[in-house]
Amino acid sequence: MLKHNSLIIFTKYPTPGQVKTRLIPVLGCEKAADLHRQMTERTVSTATIVAGQEVSLKIFFEGGDVNVMRDWLGGMDFERQIKGDLGEKMLDAFEKSFAAKARNIVMIGTDCPAITSDLLEEAFFKLKRHDLVIGPAEDGGYYLIGLSKRASFLFKDISWGSGKVFKQTKTKAVEYGLSMAILETLSDIDRPADLPMLEKQE
Repeated sequence: MLKHNSLIIFTKYPTPGQVKTRLIPVLGCEKAADLHRQMTERTVSTATIVAGQEVSLKIFFEGGDVNVMRDWLGGMDFERQIKGDLGEKMLDAFEKSFAAKARNIVMIGTDCPAITSDLLEEAFFKLKRHDLVIGPAEDGGYYLIGLSKRASFLFKDISWGSGKVFKQTKTKAVEYGLSMAILETLSDIDRPADLPMLEKQE
């Protein structure tokens, strides 16, 4: 059966030294990789609650290959991210989902342990009435973005990795006349200063 709602997760295979690099000075390579592994597993577990009869789930990954990803996370739908900056990678994933006849697409990473299944369901619900749904992060980025129509301009000329990402994306959405819903602001776990927030999620 064709599923018109698509949930995408962006993640990386937990190779020590190649994930959570901004946390390595504090945690070390192995512990940073283990943290990334745990956060990804938590995110996937949350996503599988939503995925089902009406929502497909696909994981776009970096590092490793499909076999090691399946050994790690199970028999899910995996696809390697294309090369390029974050905007190019995200745009490619959205375009492939729209090409597969998805109507409402929600994309998340694995850096926000506060994402719940209720929040994901809320995002899909809002996409029934809006072109764009976005979940702003405390650091100025966003932890979730969803689209019900193509909007390639949202992924171009953005200062990825900076504290301006959410503001720039919102400005572009207004400029191009997209109807927009904004979810609650949550914290990503990217930097050493974010680690205390992780303890609150336990």
